[in-house]
Amino acid sequence: MATRQAFTDSDTADEAVRATCDDASMCKRFATSKGYWKDPYIQYFVRQVGERKAPEINRGYYARVQGMNHLLDAFLRKTACDCQVINFGAGLDTTFWRLKDENLLPKKYFEVDFPMVVARKIHNIKTKPPLSKPIIETHSSDSLLIDGHSLDSDRYCIIGADLRELPSLDEKLKKFQLNPELPTLLLSECVLVYMTPEQSSRLVHWAAETFHTAMFVNYEQVNMTDRFGQVMIENLQRRQCNLAGVEVCCSLESQKERFLKTGWESANALDMAAVYSVLPQDDMARIERLEFLDEKELLQQLLQHYSICWAFKDKLKLGLSQVAF
Repeated sequence: MATRQAFTDSDTADEAVRATCDDASMCKRFATSKGYWKDPYIQYFVRQVGERKAPEINRGYYARVQGMNHLLDAFLRKTACDCQVINFGAGLDTTFWRLKDENLLPKKYFEVDFPMVVARKIHNIKTKPPLSKPIIETHSSDSLLIDGHSLDSDRYCIIGADLRELPSLDEKLKKFQLNPELPTLLLSECVLVYMTPEQSSRLVHWAAETFHTAMFVNYEQVNMTDRFGQVMIENLQRRQCNLAGVEVCCSLESQKERFLKTGWESANALDMAAVYSVLPQDDMARIERLEFLDEKELLQQLLQHYSICWAFKDKLKLGLSQVAF
């Protein structure tokens, strides 16, 4: 994911963060193979279904995907798709293709990640027609602008950049026609936590300064000061993965505070146990029949240690306060 940690050996640190992209993709690939949700495109990024994941992990990913999609789709409908989306640390995410299939594409969909991750994704797109064809179909000319670390078309753009280097990020986004006047949705999933609190605050402040009408949706850890949270941190540290921004993950209040201190009008946050409880009940009943869950308490603990925080500023008075759960 497109972040850098406060590690002495920053290359090792960045490599560990990039590995989290593969972890998330493999977990999503496995969960979709079990029928938790449909994603016909992830197979082109992750060929093998891979080793079995525990049912509580699959349900956790289901809640994450459905929760983030709920806010994304609500924002797109609220703006009648007359907007743009920036997905920070997008990894091998397939949302662009889903939105095209569902006729929910924004004016332009941007992804930003480490140049190494971006190079891999572009290679997959270039060599897999089911990925490249939808991009070409939404593009007005015959040729896409592609180099090793960026891909640009009328409706979809991937940029290799470091989220800690804001002048460079800003320049690259504007080079590929980012429009500060358009309502903008910014997404990040387990990205800000790998940046120091100062670095993530600067990114969030840059977003608030750049766009007058925007929403920022952030999925990451919460309640990390208890014993369960400490075990999560230790497990990641064993893989050289340091949560440089973990102090912002103390509580839902500290998550909201990051946005309220950096120029956002309003912020809300729910832990994933709360999100899980408000997802559509008929689909919940369906997914709960897919696998027997022995460890109900473990699922509850996992859900209580992740959250979705969303903040907005609404100069155009579009009613962004209604984009919620």
